[in-house]
Amino acid sequence: MRALVVADEVDERLRACGVRTGVDVVLGAGDLPFDYLGFLADAANRPCVFVPGNHDPDLTGFRRSAGLWTRAGFPQAWPGPPGAVNADGRVVDIAGLRIAGLGGSVRYSGGPNQWTQAQQARRAKRLVRAAERRRRRDGRGVDVLLTHSPPRGVGDREDPPHHGFDCLLWMVERLAPKWLLHGHIHPYGEHLPEHRLGGTRVRNVVGSHVLDLDEVTV
Repeated sequence: MRALVVADEVDERLRACGVRTGVDVVLGAGDLPFDYLGFLADAANRPCVFVPGNHDPDLTGFRRSAGLWTRAGFPQAWPGPPGAVNADGRVVDIAGLRIAGLGGSVRYSGGPNQWTQAQQARRAKRLVRAAERRRRRDGRGVDVLLTHSPPRGVGDREDPPHHGFDCLLWMVERLAPKWLLHGHIHPYGEHLPEHRLGGTRVRNVVGSHVLDLDEVTV
C-alpha cells in the first residue's frame, strides 16, 4: 500500500511533472489549496482523503445526499477538493485502509479549524468511540491516524500556535495505528526525524512524501 502524503507546502515538481510514482491513495494533512489536492488525485487517478488545517476554510456542517451538497439544510456548493473525502472527526475505509482523521490546530487566533486542548479532546473521544465500534463489528483496527497537528511533545514546537495536542497521545495508545501522519510543523530546511509512540510511527509529512504504509520497522 503506497500513499502520496502531502501537507502545508505545495510541491511544484508535482504540478510540473505530475504524479509519476504509482500510488494507491492520496492523503492530505491540511493547509493546502483544495484545487492542488484535486489535481493530485486526478493525476494519480486514485482516491483522496484529507483533514483540514488551521488555514483551510470551515468545512463543518456540509452533508452530501443524493448527489447534492447541503449545509444547514440548504443546497450549497462544496468548497473542498472535488471528489475527496473529508475525514475530520470520522473513520473512513478507503483503498484498503482504515483512516481516522482529526484536523485543525491549537486555538491561537479564533479562526476556523482551531481548537482548545479541551475541545479537541472531546472531538478525539468521539472519534475513538467510532473507531472502537467499527473494530468490535469487524475486528479491524485503524491503520492511519491522519491529523494536521502533531501530538504534544512529539515533533511540535514551543511557540503556542505550533503546540501539539495532548489528546493525540492517548488516541495512539487506544487505537494503536500503524502510522500517525501530520503536518503543521514546517521544517524550513531542517531534517525532522520520524518518531515512535509504542508501535506507531509518527511522521511529519509537510511537503510531499511517498510512503509504503505496509513497511514495518523494529
